[in-house]
Amino acid sequence: MIDYLPILAMFILAGLFAGLSFFASRMLGPHHPTPAKEAPYECGIVPEREPADRFPVRFYLVAMIFIIFDIEVIFLYPWAVIYRELRAFGLWEMVLFAVAVFVSFVYLIGNGALDWGPIRRVRPVAGLPESMRSSERTAETTVRRVDVGRQEPAA
Repeated sequence: MIDYLPILAMFILAGLFAGLSFFASRMLGPHHPTPAKEAPYECGIVPEREPADRFPVRFYLVAMIFIIFDIEVIFLYPWAVIYRELRAFGLWEMVLFAVAVFVSFVYLIGNGALDWGPIRRVRPVAGLPESMRSSERTAETTVRRVDVGRQEPAA
């Protein structure tokens, strides 16, 4: 325990220094807020438009999936190096870890974490014309032709 005393003392000193720095800057610093000071600083350029919208939550889910698989790869390399020393215990530990990562990945996929497109809205069948409700649908009954009634240019 005595070997860890310098590390503990360093953590205590770092915490005290950080706390005192925040306290001193709050107490000693001038407080004159103006609209110019409150505006975001863009390298000296006055912003002409509002900032972009926030990223969707799905973006962060994909980022977390990426980090999880990075962690799995980081754990696989040392495990592969000492695999023969670990024997069956190491194999089952890695299988358990891989199953946990795979199950969480399947859960995220099932909840639509990677569905980036717009939400698909399904129209009820009752609102469709009779020609589109039949079981003999063809391209002629379902695709609206754009060129119908268009005049051919004179040669």
